Amino acid sequence: IDFDLILENVKDLNVLAGEGISQIEHAPGGARLRQPEPLPLTLYQNGIVMFNGPFRPYEDPSTQQCLQDIMDGYFPSELQMHYPDGI
Repeated sequence: IDFDLILENVKDLNVLAGEGISQIEHAPGGARLRQPEPLPLTLYQNGIVMFNGPFRPYEDPSTQQCLQDIMDGYFPSELQMHYPDGI
C-alpha cells in the first residue's frame, strides 16, 4: 500500500470536494454559510477506519477496493450510497 500516494490523493480529493469553501444554506428568514462535513478516514498500520465506523483490515476486499479507488485518484465507490447526488 502506497501511503504517500493515498495521502497525496486524499488532499487532491478534499480540494475537489470543496474543502475550505463555504456553501450558502437557505434558512427561514435568510441564509447562512455552511462548511462541507468532513469524512473522517484514519489509516493504521494494519487497516483503516472510515466514518468512525468499525476497524477494517487491509486484507478485507472492500478495504482494498476503497484504497485502490483513492490511489487511482477517485472518491471511493462505496461513498455512492452515502452521497447519491455526489460529493
